[in-house]
Amino acid sequence: MTVLEVENLKVSYSNHTALENINFKVNEGEYVCLVGENGSGKSTLVKTIVGLLKQDEGKINLNISLDEVAYLSQTNLKDLDFPATSKEIIMSGVQKHKKLPFYTKQDKKDYEEVIKKLKIGDIQNRRIGDLSGGQKQRVLIGRALIRNPKLLILDEPTTGLDYNITKELYKILENLNKENNMTIILATHDIDEINETKPRIIYLAKTIKYDGNLEGWKGF
Repeated sequence: MTVLEVENLKVSYSNHTALENINFKVNEGEYVCLVGENGSGKSTLVKTIVGLLKQDEGKINLNISLDEVAYLSQTNLKDLDFPATSKEIIMSGVQKHKKLPFYTKQDKKDYEEVIKKLKIGDIQNRRIGDLSGGQKQRVLIGRALIRNPKLLILDEPTTGLDYNITKELYKILENLNKENNMTIILATHDIDEINETKPRIIYLAKTIKYDGNLEGWKGF
């Protein structure tokens, strides 16, 4: 099944063309890495897919509902310092807008599965501001996963994290893709860290310069 189809996409802002002639499909269960230099359009593309930016031309066809898409934006983890616990932040992922916090038995069951998968049970009652960068990012991933998304989109999730934490997070994403058949679109610079995953590579430089496997891209 095709989860996402992008056709003839063009996006511009401030008289600058950020993306043009973007065409690709993503099938269920694929692991797609968006790569490219700074300013190549990776963040612009994922923001347009999730509706945070408007395109000038072209179509974005999602064959699932937006409720089945989870998006983890590029975040300055140092700014996450407010009086909320890890559990409260994760559970907010299933909280409906304009409603008081209310969670079903299934929500609570999903929460237990998420913290087990991410190995963060020991920090669930700690304030987000007291956590390390890697712990904060796991909490944010947990907030996305508790919705049981069919499509997970991440924008540079390892920015500011050290090598070991980066490897851990990519291992978590690999397991989600392989064990849960979760479709993942990841904008990243750390392509060598997910070598074993053998993702599909989409190399951006305002338009798509390469779309294929990792081995072919390294020789591109």
